[in-house]
Amino acid sequence: MGTDGIVNAVVVGDVMLDSWLHGSAKRLAQEAPVPVMSLELTEDAPGGAANTAANLVALGARVRLVGVMGDDACGEKLERSLRMLGVGADLVTVPGRRTAHKRRLITSGQLTARYDEEDLSVIPEAAERELLGRVVEAVAQADVVVACDYGGGVFTPAVRQALVGLPLLVVDAHGVAPWRECAPAAVLPNYAEVVRLLGDDGGAVDRPAYLMGRSERLLELTGAGIVVTTLDGEGTLLHRKGHPPYRTYARPAPQHMATGAGDTYTAAFALWLATGASPEEASEAGQAAAGVVVRRQGTAVCTRYDLLRALRRQEGTVQTAERLAQLLDEHRRRGERVVFTNGCFDVLHRGHVTYLEQAGQLGDVLVVAVNSDASVARLKGPGRPVNPCEDRMSVLAALNDVDYVTEFDEDTPERLIRMMRPELYVKGGDYTAEMLPEAPLVRALGGEVRVLGYLPDRSTTAIIGRMRSLP
Repeated sequence: MGTDGIVNAVVVGDVMLDSWLHGSAKRLAQEAPVPVMSLELTEDAPGGAANTAANLVALGARVRLVGVMGDDACGEKLERSLRMLGVGADLVTVPGRRTAHKRRLITSGQLTARYDEEDLSVIPEAAERELLGRVVEAVAQADVVVACDYGGGVFTPAVRQALVGLPLLVVDAHGVAPWRECAPAAVLPNYAEVVRLLGDDGGAVDRPAYLMGRSERLLELTGAGIVVTTLDGEGTLLHRKGHPPYRTYARPAPQHMATGAGDTYTAAFALWLATGASPEEASEAGQAAAGVVVRRQGTAVCTRYDLLRALRRQEGTVQTAERLAQLLDEHRRRGERVVFTNGCFDVLHRGHVTYLEQAGQLGDVLVVAVNSDASVARLKGPGRPVNPCEDRMSVLAALNDVDYVTEFDEDTPERLIRMMRPELYVKGGDYTAEMLPEAPLVRALGGEVRVLGYLPDRSTTAIIGRMRSLP
């Protein structure tokens, strides 16, 4: 890891360009009963190993991508898109070779066709020598090396041999058997590859159950310290010696939305391992990152912000104060800034939402503490709250900008502030910092106090008053 705390990652492998052609189809062709698509938009993005590299950059790593491309327009587009994304591309250009290019036609939101152009032949000897030199130079400075082997001709025996003995080599390959001699830290085969590797039919309907008793055999056949079998919409199963298999779960998504999700999983998994996470934690990070991109169109990346938020959602937004204090300590260890606010939030309205959006932009983690029902009744009088605390917390937890919600029973949140020690305490409304009884405590703990105004003419009391005045 660099002196700046950033992980140095090297990606070696088969690069490609993904193109998404969007349009509409309103008639059939005269030549055959097929739709005529009117092209409206083309989106290009790095694919394969290049997508893994782009995801690593988005997740916060410093990346060097080593691979091979052709001397064609597709290769130029790929290099240009990598530069725009901040990937250090170190690609060997092979005259006469075609850069792999996958085009997908999307008509009215539906994938209607895909056509590929690629050269799967083994790279020439001169290109291999040049590639080997770049690989050896790059991996010498790497905290983690990711090999993306999709059968594109880059991984000759000599190139694989150059990766033997690396302390942290993560292999994402369509065929993992040739990588056994490298003794990788981790391999990430899909289910079909695992079945071929085991040499049986894998006919069990329950794929995770089929794999549960085969951990030792998989580790032996791959020579890896960790085997993560990807199960598409069913998640993943992680095997490592001396531990029971560990399962992650995926949220189902349309198949065409899953393009590149495996690259994203690999990037997050490898990066988390490089930062000292356990294999199980890395697997959860990979699954959460993949879950982000399958909700987006095209070949997408998951940013560090996206991933941390997704992991927090997995942990659960509504937390007890004691558990939340522990979670915030973990966030601080990662250098994240905690923003804390509190209130009754009895009838959530536009003023609340605007204020919470602003609060969320002031740091990395937004905590909302909610007055209990008894506390609201003491502060607001008879007839309040209108909504019970459980409902109020559930609504807040559904807001995209809110990371954690907790409850407190006192009239002020001073006990929680002592537990949470926020870097920033914010309130919304017609206050000044001097009017807030919590302000001296926040400052004594090293935090900052800031007041954010509500939108004019929006208040819970006014809304309830209007509702009660209705005939």
